[in-house]
Amino acid sequence: MKTVLTIAASDSSSGAGVQADLAVFRELGTYGFCAVTNVTAQNSCGVAKIAKVPPRIIAAQIDAVTRDFEVDACKVGMLYFPQAVTAVVGRIKRRQIPNIVLDPVMSAKHGEKLLTEQAIKRIKRSLIPLVKVITPNYHEAYMLTGIKITDGDSACEAAKMLVEMGAQYALVKGGHAANEPVDVLFDGKNFHKFVGRRIEKQMHGTGCILSAAIAARLALGDDVVSAVEFAKAYVTSAIDNSVTMGKSRMSYYVGSGSVTIADC
Repeated sequence: MKTVLTIAASDSSSGAGVQADLAVFRELGTYGFCAVTNVTAQNSCGVAKIAKVPPRIIAAQIDAVTRDFEVDACKVGMLYFPQAVTAVVGRIKRRQIPNIVLDPVMSAKHGEKLLTEQAIKRIKRSLIPLVKVITPNYHEAYMLTGIKITDGDSACEAAKMLVEMGAQYALVKGGHAANEPVDVLFDGKNFHKFVGRRIEKQMHGTGCILSAAIAARLALGDDVVSAVEFAKAYVTSAIDNSVTMGKSRMSYYVGSGSVTIADC
């Protein structure tokens, strides 16, 4: 069975983070491992508290998994503090973990800061050069590249710079665009554009679900373009089938509603 490791935060509402990642891995027919980087107290109204997991414990979780199991792909999500970045980089190198998909989580939907300035610097310097695919939204791409993204051309420029920073592929997500959402993937030579349809739902954890689906499909043997194409359709289906819960009436992931193990 193909396996995927998620290195990310715990979300007490289970809409994002390791809880969502593991649900995606299972639905797509892979087995999920996890290394928790932070414990968050959050619900549909926002993030109330964040507790850092000590870097030695982050490293120990990764060691425990990789010493015993073969890992076919890895999704990296919320790291929050610089020492977590350093611990993860060290273990990715030491354990030679393949197919790294980095979702550079920087803020929550309600605006809470989920990545410190020093952590951003370390991600740029030491983590991006290790990843197969990086999946920032417009704001995250701006924070990493300094390029203000307003349209497809500037998204392409940012994707190109992220590849120049060391990523093998850069997917700049267009969900925050003013008009139709278009994601731009750059492979170092060519640009691939994925046009989506805008769904009027505020769903928790879409970035986590997309990156987790990409990682699962890479583990299953897809090339990057095919993995992104599948993950885009998967997230659209997940949003369509999401359930509105909580006092803020946020939509939560309950599965794609259309993807089975047989499809993989």
